[in-house]
Amino acid sequence: MSADNWSNVPLAPPDSIFKLTAAYKADTYPQKVNLGVGAYRDDDNRPWVLPSVKKATAMLLGDPALDHEYLPITGLPEFTSAAAKLILGAESDALKEGRVVSVQTISGTGANHLGALFLSRFYEWEGAEKQVWLSNPTWANHFAIFRNVSITPLEYPYFAPRTISLDIEGFLGSLKTANSRSVFLLHACAHNPTGIDPTKEQWGLIADVMLERKHYAFFDCAYQGFASGDLDQDAWAVRYFMQRGVPMLVCQSFAKNAGLYGERVGALHVIAGTKEAADRVRSQLSVLQRSEISNPPSHGARIVSLILNNPDLFEDWKADIAVMAERIIGLRKQLVELLEAKGTPGSWKHITEQIGMFSFTGLQPTQVETLCSRAHIYMTGNGRISMAGLNSKNIEYVATQFDLVVRE
Repeated sequence: MSADNWSNVPLAPPDSIFKLTAAYKADTYPQKVNLGVGAYRDDDNRPWVLPSVKKATAMLLGDPALDHEYLPITGLPEFTSAAAKLILGAESDALKEGRVVSVQTISGTGANHLGALFLSRFYEWEGAEKQVWLSNPTWANHFAIFRNVSITPLEYPYFAPRTISLDIEGFLGSLKTANSRSVFLLHACAHNPTGIDPTKEQWGLIADVMLERKHYAFFDCAYQGFASGDLDQDAWAVRYFMQRGVPMLVCQSFAKNAGLYGERVGALHVIAGTKEAADRVRSQLSVLQRSEISNPPSHGARIVSLILNNPDLFEDWKADIAVMAERIIGLRKQLVELLEAKGTPGSWKHITEQIGMFSFTGLQPTQVETLCSRAHIYMTGNGRISMAGLNSKNIEYVATQFDLVVRE
């Protein structure tokens, strides 16, 4: 037997996004640009701490009653209840009837994991194999999260490369042919990585088939408010599915819309059919949470709880969200105008039609490689860019380099 018990452990490849960030940091080129980062940056390319978050933090630090005791297993009650109202709507029938189970999680990743783990243990699957349908493409981490709990990921068509738009026919086709009671993961708004969301009419068609085939909606919502600047507008799909009675759960993150990336503030909301069923769900989620993290962290949840429950802070936060969303929307428009002014071949209107932090540019892997090696512009190989990586100092440079690589 080898003296090294772990000599046979295979070396895992580095995470593509973190590898990209590391390469960018090591680059000494003065005009380098990072379009891969999934975090908001201001016009000086610096992380932005929201003024509302600063106010809430100051209030916490000045609270003489503040302690560092354990939170309940399911999290800070003032946070989870306010978070549920934010995404589901304060007038939600499910909330009024006590049918919503809300658990604080380690941001959106933790919500996805806990939701997947719960389904793996308790969902009544159609057929012998546990499967989840993910959009093609989707956030890469979705695959690992579900595989880790023994749920096999399948893919449904979502992105149409030729038109750089939603493949609604392919999407609906998968919904119709999948086994009844299948689980479909849906991006609530600002689809990652394409930035392409269904229209309200298309959401209606999706809900029709979900109900007809008795599918389960696994909503992932990481960008409420950040996408359009309007919290209610970005929650529309989730609330619509609730009204239609589609069986569902919602994963919620406050990393992007509150700029609390490192605080890991999230929530999982499971909507049950009855209050009795909700009590059963809550009991099992508590058991699963206890076995994994025991108790969620308090600081970030307290910040968000203050913002959501204090009317003045809430209005400040909505204004902060609008600043971020409107800047991103403005950068989309500016980039398209620059490309059109240069006469860059092809249509670029899809960039302004997309929404949220990311944009699928339509650039090919070879073009992306050239942009990185020659122009020191870092982005993922599928042509996805983070709009937050653009600013007034680099957008002209980026547009010029896009133009050159497309012409070549």
